[in-house]
Amino acid sequence: MKRKLSNAQQNFLQRRYAVSLGRRYVLAAAGVMLMGVIGCSQLNKTSNSALAESPLPQSELPVSEKAASFETKLVSANTKFGFNLFSQLLIKDNQKNIFVSPSSIALALAMTYNGASGSTQKAMAKALELQGMNLQQINSDYLQLKASLEKPDPEVTLNIANSLWVDKNASLKPDFIQKNQDFYQAQVTNLDFADTQAPNTINNWVRENTQGKIEKIVEKIDPDQILFLLNAIYFKGSWMKEFEAEKTANFPFYLLSGEEKQHPMMSQSGDYRYYENEQFQAVSLPYGENGRISFYIFLPKENSNLNSFYQNLNAENWQKWISNFGKREGFVRLPRFKMDYEATLNDALSALGMAEAFGDRANFSSMGNNLKISEVKHKTFLEVNEEGTVAAATTSVGIALLSAQLPTKQPFEMIVNRPFFCAIRDNQTQSILFMGSIVEPLT
Repeated sequence: MKRKLSNAQQNFLQRRYAVSLGRRYVLAAAGVMLMGVIGCSQLNKTSNSALAESPLPQSELPVSEKAASFETKLVSANTKFGFNLFSQLLIKDNQKNIFVSPSSIALALAMTYNGASGSTQKAMAKALELQGMNLQQINSDYLQLKASLEKPDPEVTLNIANSLWVDKNASLKPDFIQKNQDFYQAQVTNLDFADTQAPNTINNWVRENTQGKIEKIVEKIDPDQILFLLNAIYFKGSWMKEFEAEKTANFPFYLLSGEEKQHPMMSQSGDYRYYENEQFQAVSLPYGENGRISFYIFLPKENSNLNSFYQNLNAENWQKWISNFGKREGFVRLPRFKMDYEATLNDALSALGMAEAFGDRANFSSMGNNLKISEVKHKTFLEVNEEGTVAAATTSVGIALLSAQLPTKQPFEMIVNRPFFCAIRDNQTQSILFMGSIVEPLT
């Protein structure tokens, strides 16, 4: 008879050895966002170092136990920003797989926003869609949003971690450090950036906070770099209804070029939240016991294509489409795949209006003297497979929206055998955790 492990033992083994202990998971996703800050000129070394003696966070700021009590304005801003950024990345990479975490990117930029002043702050507010929100409101809402997101379901792991890594010779404003500790629960570490081991120290934090899915984000540290702001998001979810491995088989997947490739495809029938219009089919595949977080797939119809779909993909249409999902019986076949993605976001963010933050006119005087952003890097990992826990007896969010009309509809069939858009969404807060364009599934 197997000895039952305690929760503490299970958690330790999962963290240390990445074992699943019988709980098979279907999807793992991780994202890391790095923001590099450099000095435009010689830093003022005479002021007190904010980091060498920066205090640990004081008692945790009060967070309401009521889910999603924060203003939806922040989530709405993040959704708009996410789709705007995604459209910029499509300009360059529309023939490649793309997978980003708008939440990770927005969080790292929000931490940086606390150091911006004057026209740089206005430019960042425009790019991040934060106009009309004051800094106190933004910070408080992020604190509550992070707390709400991190414990979504017993069968779902969602970890969000923030950190600041600062050259030991740099001087930063204590208030900037304190806000990042209080509102973003950021770990603050002083490092000797001249030490060749400094990048390894930062990358070890990345590896630990993405459960080993992302190994490295800092290759080297340039002499003028004085600060790295990092956000890491790790997600692991079990399907509410598992895919049966014996039903997985090779089927054709049609690439953008029209070329056909054989690829492992998972199949399943059941009741789903589903939406269809003249342009695409869309399905929501829930995770865990309560379906609070779902994997959304948007598949252009055969007489359309992904580029046509992206012409209509924006925050306003996204909300309309999501509100039209309703329960319907059907059959789903989708690829089993994994992927890595990496992008430097300087150009995309400049196109959204914050070019000033990267130039010598940058004003980050609320952070320190003569500073600008050197680079914004983003790395992600995604794995989707058929494994998962047995479905729990719960109903996913909003499942009854159109239930009065749906029994008359025929079961749908959704064969995801061509390029598609996907997103991982928290249905309670309406936050989009990840989004991606999958043009060629890889194993």
